[in-house]
This record gives sequence, C-alpha cells and structure tokens, in this order.
Amino acid sequence: MAATQAPSMQSPASVGTQSHTSAALRIIRYTLTRLIALFLTTVVGVYLTILIANMGGHVDEIRRATIREGLAIAIGMSPEYAQLTPAQRRQLVEELAQIEFKRLGLDQPFIVRSFRYLGNALVLNLGRAEQLTSDSGSSLVRNIILERLVPTLLLTATSFFFLFFVSVFAALGLSRRYGSFLDRLSVALAPLSAAPSWFYGIFLILIFAAVLRWLPFGGMVDAPPPPSRWAYFLSVLKHLVLPVGAVVLSSIFIGIYSWRTFFLIYSSEDYVDMARAKGLPARAIERRYILRPSLPYIITSFALSLITLWGGSIILEQVFNWPGLGRLLYQAIQLYDTPIIVGDTIIYAYLLAITVFVLDFVYALVDPRVKVGDSGGRSA
Repeated sequence: MAATQAPSMQSPASVGTQSHTSAALRIIRYTLTRLIALFLTTVVGVYLTILIANMGGHVDEIRRATIREGLAIAIGMSPEYAQLTPAQRRQLVEELAQIEFKRLGLDQPFIVRSFRYLGNALVLNLGRAEQLTSDSGSSLVRNIILERLVPTLLLTATSFFFLFFVSVFAALGLSRRYGSFLDRLSVALAPLSAAPSWFYGIFLILIFAAVLRWLPFGGMVDAPPPPSRWAYFLSVLKHLVLPVGAVVLSSIFIGIYSWRTFFLIYSSEDYVDMARAKGLPARAIERRYILRPSLPYIITSFALSLITLWGGSIILEQVFNWPGLGRLLYQAIQLYDTPIIVGDTIIYAYLLAITVFVLDFVYALVDPRVKVGDSGGRSA
C-alpha cells in the first residue's frame, strides 16, 4: 500500500510575504498601465495642438515667405550684389532660401514635420521662440517656459490650499448650524461663483488699488525688486493678495455650498446616529464619520477646480500682469509664436496628467474601500 504524502504547510511569515509581494506587483502593474494611458492621452492632445497651432502647415508657409523676404531685403541692400540683374537676385534668394529651408526642416512634407515637432515637443526641445524672450534675455523655449512656470505654480498653490481649508472648515461649521442665518446666506451667495476669477479681479483692482491704494495694481514684485530676501518675500506676498482673492471669491461660495451638502448627507446616516447614541464627542464624530467618508468627493472637486484654474489663468494672469504661463500663452497667441504656444500647452497637459495620476492614489489613502489596481473590487 503506497504511503500518502502529507500536504505541505506554509508558515504565516511566508504567506504574509507572498501577500505583500502580490500587492506590490499589483500596484506596480496598475501604476505602469495608468502612466501609459495618461501618456498616450497627452501625446494625442499635444499632436492636435501642433496641428491647430500650425494651422495645418499654414504657419510654416508664412515662415517660408518671411525667410524669402528677409533674404531679398538683405541681398537688395548689399553692395556686393548690386551688379546682379533682378532675375539673378531672385535666383540667389531662392537658392539661399532652399538652404535655410533644409536647415529648418521646412523642405519636408508637413505630416513628417508634424511628427518631428511632436517628438521634440514632448521633451520641450522646441528650439528658440520666434518673438518672445525670457527676462534674462534667452530665446530658448524651454528657458522661457520654465521661468514662467514658477509664478503660475505659486499662484495656483496659494489660491487653492487657502480655498480648500477655508471651504472645508466653513462647510463643516454650517452643517452644524443647518437652517441658521449664515447657512441661508451661504446658499444665497452660491450663484456668485458663476462669475470667473478675472471678473472679480477687475473689481478688486478698482477698489483696493485704484481707489484705496492699499495694494499694487499687478505684477509679481515691486520695481525695482527689493534687495533683501525678507523684503522680496513680503513684496511677492503683497502682490499675491489680489489675484488670490479673485480666485477665492470665484470659487468659495459654490465650494462651501457643495461640501456643506455632502456633510449634511453623511451626518444623517444611521452609523452617525449610533455614534451619537454611544456618547462620542461631536468633533470625533465629524472627523471619523462625516469628514472621512466625504473626502473623496471633496478631493475630486478640489482637483477639478485646480484644473479649471489652469485653464482660466490666461485671462486672470493678463488682468494682474502676473508673469506666469497664462500670460505667456496670451502673448504668444497674439504674436503667432508657435513654439511658445505648443510648449505652454505641453506644460498644461503634463500638469493635468500629474493631477489625475496623483488623484488615484489619494483616493486609496483617504478611502479604505478603494484598492489601487484591485481587479476584484473597487479600484482607483
């Protein structure tokens, strides 16, 4: 009679190690999949931007004509070519123009040039701007954009961190006082958020800069800039007040109204009533049973508002003369500076992709029901 083999037993430590390894592989696989999907979306958006900014190749035709015109003027004003006949000058202009076209890649079909532009654009290798320069005098597109990126991030981060915390705590306070005068007032003020931030910015400039003269009209720092770091910091802070105030006024009322509604919904759940019956402190109930479940919705609203600000910062930065990406894009559109337009759009696309990517993992941190990369249940 053959002996039966006893089933192998795994130790708890080995089971735990396998579980952690499986979770790590799942997270890595999900992260790579998500990154690839966001990258492909960004590539499509950037390529469409190139097609639109170049008007399907029309801007390159304008560049060719500009090169020919510049060469014709230079040859016509040079004494060295004075003895040439008009036909010979035209031939010389065309020969030199073809050399320049080949150097710039303008001798290739537009479909080929567009994919070359795409590859260079994704790494911000866009050469030199056609009209604009940085404050340091550089005409490299990468330097111009990176110089303007810091002011935009400063304005965006300051506005939305202030807006987030003020709106959340104000909404929590109003949810405790449902039906009070302040609660009814917040509901009545919610439609004021229909106006964009630059609309409020104009009124803030008229009141606090033109009439009261308490704050500067615009810019990022006094001219000339203060010599010390502390004075420079205070100057930037002073210039931030009005644009940040405009952003807050355009979003805070609807934010308080929306999040107050979420808090009221969750405060009427059965488990909240049970916690109150057990005698838990009101602060603990709000933190554990009201604020925590509603955080995914709050964070989603916050992220969408952040994306909206990046899209609407073009006019806001122009109104306040803020030296950021929005104002740069506005100037580039006016001057038909295609490399700047494409580069600015790429930065916005990258910022949006990063926001969406980080948002998935923030969901998993604030909501235990969300499992990153879990195919069997809810996944981020």
